[in-house]
Amino acid sequence: MQIGPYQLENPLALAPMAGVTDLPFRQLCRQLGAGYVVSEMIHSNPRLRATRKSRLRSCHEGEAEPVAIQIAGSEPEMMAEAAVYNVQQGAQIIDINMGCPAKKVCNKAAGSALLEHEDLVASILRAVVEAVRVPVTLKIRTGPEPGRRNGLRIAQIAEDSGVAALAVHGRTRAERFKGTAEYRTIREICRQVKIPVFANGDIDTPQAAARVLDFTGATGLMIGRGAQGNPWIFRELQHFLTTGKVLDPPAAREVGATMCSHLRQLHAHYGDQQGVRIARKHLGWYLAGRPGGEKMRQRLMRAENAEQQLHLIEQYFDNLDQLAA
Repeated sequence: MQIGPYQLENPLALAPMAGVTDLPFRQLCRQLGAGYVVSEMIHSNPRLRATRKSRLRSCHEGEAEPVAIQIAGSEPEMMAEAAVYNVQQGAQIIDINMGCPAKKVCNKAAGSALLEHEDLVASILRAVVEAVRVPVTLKIRTGPEPGRRNGLRIAQIAEDSGVAALAVHGRTRAERFKGTAEYRTIREICRQVKIPVFANGDIDTPQAAARVLDFTGATGLMIGRGAQGNPWIFRELQHFLTTGKVLDPPAAREVGATMCSHLRQLHAHYGDQQGVRIARKHLGWYLAGRPGGEKMRQRLMRAENAEQQLHLIEQYFDNLDQLAA
């Protein structure tokens, strides 16, 4: 799969998720097989650029190419300026968010709220594409609500505007993350546009990945919630799609080592105090469904510093090894 001049290692992408796909998690997913990753959403408002949150979200030090930064907003000129600014900071691909269903984003007429306004979508896309010389990509949903799925029309506007690739989540804005993803709209988009398309939504097993690719004809797959607590999903999907065989899940010892490495990266990226708080949600995802995982999660929620978090995780996996011996 290719986006502009960039040939991806494989067509499996980590979806941009605010509060999740920070630099440590993006790097981890790349190490475990993701062919492409996109940053957390960064607001286009220039007054927010100096905030600690924006600086951390836009950090891509040491990140493998291509560096893709996602921006969000509703004003064409401001979005164009944000694209130029992020390219100056090292972005090699600019991704535009028109898929986020969060109220705080949609209430500002950004994210998936833009799907209601096709003329504004066109204005934003044209402004950003004309402002930068790097590829511009777009992430959308299938429409505002089930009775108004205009994803195909948005995809055609994107292609006409010069967008280099598209990611489509198989739900409408109104559905948020409820119910099951709908792939018919994605299939129609793939049939009607010539630009690469990532299919996104409910892809959490190798078998699901194969079904979605076969049904939609998408160029690639974008994984969001399926990677939370399971960054190994990328190598598992790649193995299955290449060989038709299911790869064994990681052994407990590998899971423990990966968690500890991830924690150390989070603590270093955010600092000890904030890093401990940020790590808690990842720990909950990692431990979900594991023996004694809920009890350990509750203990970890009370850990006050990085050393305590790491010690508890190491202790937990040592105990699992002893039980398995």
